[in-house]
Amino acid sequence: MAGNDTSGRPLSPHLQVYKWAPSMAVSIFHRITGDGLAILGGLMFLWWLGAIASGPDAYAAFVACVWHDPDAGTFHMITNILGKVVLIGLTWAFFQHLFSGLRHFVLDTGAGYELKTNRLWSILVFVGAIFATAMVWLYIFAEALNG
Repeated sequence: MAGNDTSGRPLSPHLQVYKWAPSMAVSIFHRITGDGLAILGGLMFLWWLGAIASGPDAYAAFVACVWHDPDAGTFHMITNILGKVVLIGLTWAFFQHLFSGLRHFVLDTGAGYELKTNRLWSILVFVGAIFATAMVWLYIFAEALNG
């Protein structure tokens, strides 16, 4: 009987049995970034839509909280920094989820299950997401400084 195993071994695989691998981390981050994009991204989108629908003053307040206000007080300076952190985080989550989804798409074709290939693609998902996020935000900040 499986329920009366007294050898001390787990009856089914547990986390302590597995050696952590990049593919496991990519899978976990895929779920986390999907939830983050859906929840936080959705709330930010609804806030933005509500601000647009409420008129120019509400939209200006939204932009002042999230992006930039030249006449900002201490509160708006803090929310500007937090707003940028949230936007950068959402950008990273988007690219992480996108590249991980593309990796899963390729895996669904039956390719990439070799251990070395799977490990390489998993690491490239993280590197690619960080690189793409950095490139997007370097471009945005460069445009903001020029404009």
